[in-house]
Amino acid sequence: MKVMKFGGTSVGSIESLRNLKDIVNAEDKPVIVVVSAMGGFTNQLLAMCEQAQQRDISCLDGLEQARQRHHDAIDGVVVESMRAEVHATIDRFIDESLKPYYLALATNPHMPVDEIERVCDAIVAHGEILSSAIVTGMFEDGVPHLSLNFMRTQRDGAGRVLDWEETGRLVKEDFADLTEGVHVAQGFISRDKLSGDVTNLGRGGSDYTAAILATLLDAEALEIWTDVDGFMTADPRTHPDATVIPQMTYAQAQEMCDAGAKVIYPPTIAPVAMKNIPVWVKNTFNPSAPGTVIVN
Repeated sequence: MKVMKFGGTSVGSIESLRNLKDIVNAEDKPVIVVVSAMGGFTNQLLAMCEQAQQRDISCLDGLEQARQRHHDAIDGVVVESMRAEVHATIDRFIDESLKPYYLALATNPHMPVDEIERVCDAIVAHGEILSSAIVTGMFEDGVPHLSLNFMRTQRDGAGRVLDWEETGRLVKEDFADLTEGVHVAQGFISRDKLSGDVTNLGRGGSDYTAAILATLLDAEALEIWTDVDGFMTADPRTHPDATVIPQMTYAQAQEMCDAGAKVIYPPTIAPVAMKNIPVWVKNTFNPSAPGTVIVN
């Protein structure tokens, strides 16, 4: 079993979603697919939070744009027998969850700061939930998982960290039957261990979610599917002669991530390194490219 993570650009258009489907269907089952929100949607949700806090009810116009974007994707990639159900899922989350959250922000000028933070965290979580509904519906053997049911965080002196013990117990329960199928989960989102409030693993945290699942479930490999061919010798935007690095050690990859390479979210490396799980970085838009493998 392998864990395959697809970022925002990989789920951001009908073209990229079709590539995702082909990539996953080429694998032996079972696989775990971890998805981000559609490209740009998390930023849109956060911008709408700012609008709502300014009592600008026009933020709801953005929800209608998002609804249409997700419905278009459903019509383009979801198997016909599942389309009505996925359409209904998108509408339900927008009408019964996102709208009330935004209206609460817009109509309550005295909402405490910690409550605003809690509401905005809950709002942002919807990006991954909506995209995962679409990706699950793309496969006849799609199996949905809700990361809010097993990813647990807790506060420490530096902010918020993963609770490995509780998360490990819940992950093994949720993924107890991994004999077949395409298992789809959301990256980034989590719950507070004590309060149950929706939290997150930080921007870029979908990579970390995938690494956590790979580590806890002893995956044979972790694949990070993105919009670049792998780690490069230099930034190709400023160095046209930059080439892909075919193989790196965990330490080399960690050093590059810490130095600002935005190929992988920095906390991703450590968990899989402890289990000696190979990490592949590959391009959803160029799947035949060999990519970069990170090994011991």
